[in-house]
Amino acid sequence: MNLADMLSYADIQQLARIAQQYECECNINSKHELIQSILLELGRKELFEQHVSKMSIEETRFLNSLLFDQQGFFSIEELIARVQQARFDSDPNSSQVFNPRDTILKFKHSGWLFNGCTQQTKYLLHIPSDLKLRFRDVLHQRFKEQLHVVPSPEAYRDEDGRLGEDIIFLLRYIDQEMVQLSSEGVMYKRSQQQLLEQLAVREPVIAKGEWRFGYGRRFHNYPDRLSLIYDYAFYRGWIEEGNGCLSLTAAGEERLTQGAAYEALQPVYRFWLKLYKNAIPNLLSLVHWIQRCTEKWTTTESLQQTLVPYVRPFYYDTPESILGQRILKMMIHLGLLRYGEDPEYGASVLITKRGQTLIQDIYVPHEEKISLVVDKP
Repeated sequence: MNLADMLSYADIQQLARIAQQYECECNINSKHELIQSILLELGRKELFEQHVSKMSIEETRFLNSLLFDQQGFFSIEELIARVQQARFDSDPNSSQVFNPRDTILKFKHSGWLFNGCTQQTKYLLHIPSDLKLRFRDVLHQRFKEQLHVVPSPEAYRDEDGRLGEDIIFLLRYIDQEMVQLSSEGVMYKRSQQQLLEQLAVREPVIAKGEWRFGYGRRFHNYPDRLSLIYDYAFYRGWIEEGNGCLSLTAAGEERLTQGAAYEALQPVYRFWLKLYKNAIPNLLSLVHWIQRCTEKWTTTESLQQTLVPYVRPFYYDTPESILGQRILKMMIHLGLLRYGEDPEYGASVLITKRGQTLIQDIYVPHEEKISLVVDKP
């Protein structure tokens, strides 16, 4: 529902509070006048932009968590959790007394959140659809002012489809080789190196003692790209770890006999969203912003500076490493971004046509995640 619809269902007390928030001059006893005054105020582009610019960084992060979420209505508990996620321990003054309900109340008094108008939704909250679009446009314009757009680089890398090919290669490798596992269910280093040398994108074997968890079931055992390929094959039920070796299941053998030389990237991208949301709760909104901010070749440095304030640290993983290594790098591996380098402008990225399509078409609910528990072989 749009703002005008939500205002017409709101009671006169809420309308009066919203009008007071915007210092509207009207008859507070007339619902019609209140609605017209509020619509007029929020309809002024420059004033709307001013209201958004006055938001704190925590409020903007909270808003971001709603802008690309296709869930229509939210419970108070869900919104409280999102407000809490928007406040980082690394923020200045983060130890001060903080009440998430105050943020939700401010959004209601600003006319940005409304209770539903049916028996089923009257205790749930909703952000008007047209306001969502306007918030996106205002924030996008703010981000664009910080981005550095550059000419096409002299050389660029596009891994479009390579990940899907390597998923099938992994199945063939397991089918043809005797892949032994350690007592922890991990491929021995020699097997890893042999496999990695034959994949489309080379990665080094994980260094001993390196800090790694939170981004996949076998993320602490294998390098980033291989970890995603391996976990995807495991969760699809195509491979199994048992009796000291890695083997194909009946489903994995059937997948090979289908003859397709590559796995479609739509389900892989969906899987990645679910998997990485364990560590990056607002991954979906960050991916959407990256899509919008890289419609032209954009330096990775300016993209980092623009979006890092919206990335929550994850243990020893800094916002910079999360955005650069866990998101941008994996989006390149997924074929969503092209990566370029230029002697004058440095590293830059550009959204691909596949990236535009997948990010716009695929939605994963906020709470939908994948378990990272590793079963003993």
